[in-house]
Amino acid sequence: MDIMLFHSVYGLRPAVREAADRLRSAGHEVRVPDLFEGQTASSAEEGMELKDRIGKEELLRRAVLAAAPYSERGLVYVGFSLGGSIAQNLALGDAKARGLLLLHGTSDIAANASVDDLPVQLHVADPDPFESHDWLNSWYLQMGRAGADVEVYRYPGAGHLYTDRELPDYDEAAAEETWRTGLAFIDSL
Repeated sequence: MDIMLFHSVYGLRPAVREAADRLRSAGHEVRVPDLFEGQTASSAEEGMELKDRIGKEELLRRAVLAAAPYSERGLVYVGFSLGGSIAQNLALGDAKARGLLLLHGTSDIAANASVDDLPVQLHVADPDPFESHDWLNSWYLQMGRAGADVEVYRYPGAGHLYTDRELPDYDEAAAEETWRTGLAFIDSL
């Protein structure tokens, strides 16, 4: 499977490279664009400032340019938090997308978004300060209306970026369950 993996507001850090290696070890072709062009953040606040300086439109432009040469193959889009938001936007706009794996983050859904049974899996902390229950319920319904086939997995007690072992949010049990379930999802596509 061809996978396009997008990083969080922390940038292209070791946890993202480890995720790419995990996916490659499972037999997938993985591309990991650096949307921050070499910059990383040491805190979520610093990452948000970096994201804001670059701008949402520029980040999306960079992501589209990274994915475009491979989209004819039918990509699986994967993203962490901010990267999940970007992955979602690209997958909903790519008629050949094979699937969408969201880790820790979602995005707004355009009213005219339409996909043909796009398989989507979301893994999120419960509760998550960036993905409230009300937001996730609304997101789930909107994704269904857009034509996506959505599964949501919630991890009680985990922190927002619980798959990143370098952050205080890290939850080993939740991270391993996320990867076990997420890899099975990708393998099923």
